[in-house]
Amino acid sequence: MNEYGVIFDMDGVLVDSYQAHYESWRQAALRYGLVLAEPDFARTFGRTSREIIGQLWPGRFDEAEIAAFDSRKEAAYRVILDTHFPEMPGAGDLLGTLHAAGFRLAIGSSGPPENVALAQRRLPNGKLIAATVTGKEVRHGKPDPEVFVLAAQKLGLAPGKCAVVEDALVGLQAARRAGAVAIGLVGTATRDVLAPYADLVVDRLRDITPTVVARLMPTPRA
Repeated sequence: MNEYGVIFDMDGVLVDSYQAHYESWRQAALRYGLVLAEPDFARTFGRTSREIIGQLWPGRFDEAEIAAFDSRKEAAYRVILDTHFPEMPGAGDLLGTLHAAGFRLAIGSSGPPENVALAQRRLPNGKLIAATVTGKEVRHGKPDPEVFVLAAQKLGLAPGKCAVVEDALVGLQAARRAGAVAIGLVGTATRDVLAPYADLVVDRLRDITPTVVARLMPTPRA
């Protein structure tokens, strides 16, 4: 299977980070006298911090202020995450079984490199991840396919030979636009929301096996 790859979104897929992200956004917003309601945050989950700030508070911050807000939020997030690392159930095991079956592994995340490095360090079998792409490496966030196209390139593969595991609608849209196989993980969004944009929807990571992924991939030419 070393001619195929699996690219994972990080937040909500490998790391159960929704509450950590919401709390860090809430703390950062309070520093500016702003209140962030959970439903407003939920609608932005999966996008880059720059996009979220612009969407939630349009015109409120200039570029320098956005950068400062983003930096403060991400620092708070890492403190929360490192204090109690919330691995998604089965994440480390899945990395191990896919790697043993010969799949090349990558992370394609909208988060900053420090967050991705922390997750890779703390995840069981995180060292098996051969490539990472972070929000700082792309010009356009999801649903633009750039993050997954770049992740496939880093694995030495065409996007069409990769499966993407995503929990967010914008992530599945990005995977489809990249030409990758799209696997939706129920959690952040419901099955009904994910299904129109996914080749497969699963309720838990343990439903993904090397055999399941292999069946979704294009058949190699003889």
